[in-house]
Amino acid sequence: MRVFSRTFRSPLAVLLPLLLLAATSAWAAPARVQLQVTGYVINADLYPADNKLSATAQVTFTALEDVSTPTFELNNGLQLTKVTGADKKPLNGERVTTNSTVRFALDNPIPKGTSTTWTFEYTGTLKGAETSPVEGINFASVEDPISILLYPGRWFPMVGLYTNRFTSEMHIRVPSDERVVGSGSGIAAPKSLPGNRTEYTFKWGKPGFPGTIIAGKFLEPIAAPGVGNMRVFVTADHKAAAVPFAQDAAKQFEYMTSAFGQPESSQINLVELPADAVTAAWAPEIVGIGSSRVAGKTYSRLLSNTLSHQWWGSQVSPATLNDAWITNGMSRYAELMYVEDSAGKSAFETAVTDVQAGALAYDTEPLTTLGRLDPFSPQFQSMTLEKGAMVFHMLRWEMGDDAFLKFLRGLLSQYADKGIRTSNVQSVAEAASELQLTPFFAQWCDGTGAPTFTNKYTVFRLGSNKGFRTMGSIAQDLDLFRMPVELRIETDGKTEIRRVDVSGQESNFSVETFGRPRRISIDPQNWLLKTTPDLAVRVAVLRGQQQVAQGDLTAGLVEYQKALDANRNSSLAAYRIGEVFFMQRNYQSAANSFRDALRGDNDPKWTEVWSHIKLGNIFDITGQRDRAVNEYRLAVQTNDNTQGAVNEARSLMQKPYKREASSN
Repeated sequence: MRVFSRTFRSPLAVLLPLLLLAATSAWAAPARVQLQVTGYVINADLYPADNKLSATAQVTFTALEDVSTPTFELNNGLQLTKVTGADKKPLNGERVTTNSTVRFALDNPIPKGTSTTWTFEYTGTLKGAETSPVEGINFASVEDPISILLYPGRWFPMVGLYTNRFTSEMHIRVPSDERVVGSGSGIAAPKSLPGNRTEYTFKWGKPGFPGTIIAGKFLEPIAAPGVGNMRVFVTADHKAAAVPFAQDAAKQFEYMTSAFGQPESSQINLVELPADAVTAAWAPEIVGIGSSRVAGKTYSRLLSNTLSHQWWGSQVSPATLNDAWITNGMSRYAELMYVEDSAGKSAFETAVTDVQAGALAYDTEPLTTLGRLDPFSPQFQSMTLEKGAMVFHMLRWEMGDDAFLKFLRGLLSQYADKGIRTSNVQSVAEAASELQLTPFFAQWCDGTGAPTFTNKYTVFRLGSNKGFRTMGSIAQDLDLFRMPVELRIETDGKTEIRRVDVSGQESNFSVETFGRPRRISIDPQNWLLKTTPDLAVRVAVLRGQQQVAQGDLTAGLVEYQKALDANRNSSLAAYRIGEVFFMQRNYQSAANSFRDALRGDNDPKWTEVWSHIKLGNIFDITGQRDRAVNEYRLAVQTNDNTQGAVNEARSLMQKPYKREASSN
């Protein structure tokens, strides 16, 4: 599950959930799981000039109950031409376009526990997002110069999105000037066929999600010096980015291997995705990143999140969609862990703050009941990715770093090639930490809401120059809350850190310090998910971004205004308002808002550099080149290269900004 093409073209985009929050879908989980697909043998022909796919899929599955109406998901752009059972007799299927499925009414039900193999023959046109199972998102298209057949695109008959693990053998035929990337590459050399065609064969023998194929006019695979396990597939336009792309991925892979252990395969294919498709995708041995991110070298966090799915998603997966927070959340937290390792504690704490906002944006359903929601809905994505990440972050705080890493490795080793449940996470965490964590999981996985902390205290001087004793209490508004909370006491001398066990709505503490306490802060390093005035601003901004992504600019402005009402000096809210005005071509109002952002609280810091760039864009559009260049120069002087800002500004100093004709 990943970030998609309609996410926001602005610096905060990398911090958003890695599925398009704006997407809507008719998909709905079945009331109960009827089938378990265990393996596929797929033969497929791609014809990019005609946007056509023709395929035959042998599907081996087991009935988990007596099944009289087996149902498979299949992209609406594909039409069945023939389906036969194990006895070679034809089966009649009914297409249901509302949820991208085909179903079969059987005269004789398949008995529970029976395994069988059906053969599906199908063909159709796949272009852009026209037939996608998720509205507006390009998951499967056969086009020149890059074709994508991503697992969520349902380009083969499937069940159990991200929960049904399977093996696969795929034979993919393409024009001879194209290369194909799949899971389990290298088992056979490409085979030349008549008619200037080439066949590529892929075989993945472990139960997983090897359902992604990417084909295109890629150059010969490119490797970086000294990096033998990374192969980069890019078109000629992005050749220059290939080596640094591989080097960056190798650093991230090395870190994650040290943290999580060896993945199922050490070979990674880094693949360029087309500009109109999802911005990232993963499968065993595959990490796909959108062409614009590769070209702009703005992929670091997106890459780390996508790469982490080799462990969290590929090696272990959710048993049900109620458990999706485990792999979605841990992929997000792996991204944050790499930020901490590569950019330091300050960058890590800033990233955690952004994740907290996402965790609170739709916190009205427990994580363990989200399976009833559309997995591409804003709430499902916000909760499983952002709140899921915060659950792991808080577990780390409660367990300690050493026990936390032991716990993560334990999950991956004990449940390799299997589905994992929330109860499994609790059991492994308790074993690794020797803590009783039922209250923790009851609060954060089976409940909703986050505490609002306050404290009150009194300072007493101790006799004979022995210092001071501070006696006080920590209060919060969740009756069943129970967790250790960090307390920072800033004194005339050194700063003291204490760990206070908070249970219920009020817990007392007593701290002795040599210097007089001047300030006491609760959870200063943001280890806990909590509600604060600053986060309320970020939550409103996030909701506004999601409205804008859905094309509802008016609703987005309403949310941004709520953020501005909560903090009149919010640079973030002012910047987002400026973006909307810019999209509406209301350039004077946009300029006013970007200047408000520059005069605001500079939180987050990147609003400064990007406000200058946006002002430069406006001046270029309105024919004021000298003023535009000055803004780009000011952007460069900030030395803040968030999302490639400085690189962008330097480029615009050389060549004026021109708005795309297709922009709104």
